[in-house]
Amino acid sequence: MSTAERDTIAEPTTETPAETTTTNRKQPFPRGFLDTISTGWAERPESIPAPRAQAPFAAVRRAAVSAAFPGKRLVIPAGSLKQRSNDTDYPYRAHSAFAHLTGWASDAEPDSILVFEPTDGGHDVTLYFRERADRTTTEFYADATVGEFWIGPRPSLAGVAADLGIATDHLERFSTAEDALVLDEDDDLTRFVSELRLVKDEYEIAEMRRAVDITAQGFDDVIRSLPAAIAHARGERVVEGVFHRRAREDGNGEGYDTIAASGPHACYLHWTRNDGTVVPGDLILVDAGVEADSLYTADITRTLPVSGTFTEVQRRVYETVREAADAAFAAARVGVRFREVHEAAMRVIAARVAEWGLLPVTAQEALDADAGGQHRRYMVHGTSHHLGIDVHDCAQARREMYYDGILAPGMVFTIEPGLYFQIDDLTVPEEYRGIGVRIEDDILMTEDGPVNLSADIPRTADEVEAWIARVQG
Repeated sequence: MSTAERDTIAEPTTETPAETTTTNRKQPFPRGFLDTISTGWAERPESIPAPRAQAPFAAVRRAAVSAAFPGKRLVIPAGSLKQRSNDTDYPYRAHSAFAHLTGWASDAEPDSILVFEPTDGGHDVTLYFRERADRTTTEFYADATVGEFWIGPRPSLAGVAADLGIATDHLERFSTAEDALVLDEDDDLTRFVSELRLVKDEYEIAEMRRAVDITAQGFDDVIRSLPAAIAHARGERVVEGVFHRRAREDGNGEGYDTIAASGPHACYLHWTRNDGTVVPGDLILVDAGVEADSLYTADITRTLPVSGTFTEVQRRVYETVREAADAAFAAARVGVRFREVHEAAMRVIAARVAEWGLLPVTAQEALDADAGGQHRRYMVHGTSHHLGIDVHDCAQARREMYYDGILAPGMVFTIEPGLYFQIDDLTVPEEYRGIGVRIEDDILMTEDGPVNLSADIPRTADEVEAWIARVQG
């Protein structure tokens, strides 16, 4: 039953008419229920787990934060449940910085707080959270948001301490301090923990690989679903749905809203309504990524011919985008500025659209930093962004560390050029209108050069056609 339905039967007799309007449909508990609900329960054994694989890596990250802020009290909240409608909440996901510094991922408890208390030698770190309620409390049976009668067992202080390797305490014992630096309130702290994620450690890279591998299976599922998508009035939702199933079965879910954009919808960069038809002869652009239970996500885009083969014009556009992606990949080297990856892709895009007669200027003029940019009409977005525990990771990093930053081993980022000719764009010949193509891969920077983590997902036009034939065959 839904949260709204279950709330109608749960409320202690202490309510008053002055309470919020949600109480007007709640039935009071009879005396017999109140007298017996706390009795007759078996003892719950205390299970102390071994430290999770991420625990030692998270400890290193906390040490880096401690060293950067000597003598400062630091507060890293996990965040609270977010309301979706009335008394229904969105699925909970902890703040990315909190998850990164604790190792507590898809199983994190809402309202938890990580605190760095300054000492002479650094910091004492404590994780405060709402421990399981005793069965003699009202919370146990009457609170549909956190009560264990409703949502199931919650972790204990001792269990979480052993699991994460962090001292724990009751949330009610947390106290604020005026001089504390609070995540998302203090700019220096917020920036530091974001930049801390620019270079991934061994655990993070393994989780990124895991997310990509599951995502690859999801794309196979998408291809299998194309006949069903064609037959459905909202075929884009068929595609979205089959990917969602893979993401939930083998991961925590999607790392972001899936884009299943067929036909002219592929020209809208963030098309997530996914309520359109899937028509043979069109392309469908699928931008989707599985978020692993660790919260690390993939971010992959493939553009597929719905009928299994590209038309001549579709292939021309597709292979130009792949050429741009390959140029960006070739430009990615340790010591190169991050923005140079984008610049390499844009040189290809400008050259090809000029060659097709779509620009009022030459490709070289279009690439002029001040007076150019005419080619950007057909690819307005950037070619790359950092990727990790957020799909757009490290977003609070300084420009000189991000866009103008230097590529280093351990960085993970996307390469995702595209070309988008909107259905009503009169600057392009009619044969191009309604064609949108993006190819996106997840790249690991190493000392020896870039590694395409998603290279096993077919990329060239020929490979894509063979892939569709193989999976559907």
